[in-house]
Amino acid sequence: MPIKQQLHHGTVPIKVFTNDIDEGALLQLKQVSQLDIIHAHIAAMPDVHMGIGAAVGSVIPTKSAIIPAAVGVDIGCGMNAIRLSLTAHQLPNNLKSIRQAIESAIPVGFEKHNTETMREKACKAFAHKITHIFNQHPELYKIFNKDKNRWMLQMGTLGGGNHFIELCIDESQQVWLMLHSGSRGIGNAIGTYFIALAQKDMAKHLHHLPHKDLSYFREGTEHFNDYVEAVELAQQYAYANRQEMMQLIIQAIRPHLPPFTLTHEAVNCHHNYVQQEYHFGTMVYLTRKGAISAKEGELGIIPGSMGTQSYIVRGKGNPESFHSCAHGAGRRMSRNAAKQRFTQKDLIHQTQGIECRKDKAVIDEIPSAYKDIDSVMKNQTDLVETLHTLKQVLCIKG
Repeated sequence: MPIKQQLHHGTVPIKVFTNDIDEGALLQLKQVSQLDIIHAHIAAMPDVHMGIGAAVGSVIPTKSAIIPAAVGVDIGCGMNAIRLSLTAHQLPNNLKSIRQAIESAIPVGFEKHNTETMREKACKAFAHKITHIFNQHPELYKIFNKDKNRWMLQMGTLGGGNHFIELCIDESQQVWLMLHSGSRGIGNAIGTYFIALAQKDMAKHLHHLPHKDLSYFREGTEHFNDYVEAVELAQQYAYANRQEMMQLIIQAIRPHLPPFTLTHEAVNCHHNYVQQEYHFGTMVYLTRKGAISAKEGELGIIPGSMGTQSYIVRGKGNPESFHSCAHGAGRRMSRNAAKQRFTQKDLIHQTQGIECRKDKAVIDEIPSAYKDIDSVMKNQTDLVETLHTLKQVLCIKG
């Protein structure tokens, strides 16, 4: 479907691919559109909703500048999926042992690996760069609680919130593994530090911004190159983190399943990041905050909630969305609102038939807290085409 709304509240238009948008997200989009560093327009994906720093589901092209709070603190957060040579009937009737095997292999929440299980080979590629950033910016140690080795022990870990691991079945009854995670503590520290630094710098040079979270670094200023280097490092770490987890998961489930191979190219994509791209005649820094790249022919993953289906898609390269699409269903209500509205009984009902935690601690991830993924997909038929529809049978939440 085409653009649903085109709004004019600032220096550039806002092109919205849905009619389902909350007032908080709309305000955040309007505020971004007032900045003089925005190129062409802002695009809001069908899953758009209010976020921290900027609306989740927004695609923001900036000229010679980057807004650290728009990129956020979960830098490089994204998805990884791979298809196995197994079919649904080859799975055991009870998936609890598989869930326990994965939970034993992958630390979740605030947990991390110990020194014996640390992913040393993957960490080696980042050691020099992270040491360099810590030396350049000692304040990062404080944010990192002076635990300079934590980033190594967190390589190959899930994290918390809406991060997850799933075992899914597609429309042909093929089995898939899928996971959602980001750059863990190192990305959080980098994001937190540079957001504060941008706000401090902007207060010196600019008297007014629509919101302090829209403070930015311009090319040529003191901290711009350091931020670009740090954010790229976090994005690379997030990508490697997902790869390491996928390897650990495959190793963990092999003893519980018939012999299998990997039969589909792994899809590993960010949906919370910034990179340079060429759009509408200009090279820009394109921030996708809760959006994935959907260049023509490019594969991507759009997950639903823990009780609905997810999608493997191929991009159509729509220029109006800056070759982007939605990154998921998108939240309809805050975590606190979900906890107040729904009960454990509701969670059990909405995740019926899925092997997963059903305790009070994950009520904030209940499917009803999210937008309808089918509606999201209908609103972006001109952005992507669906290749596979996945339905989870097992879900592990962070």
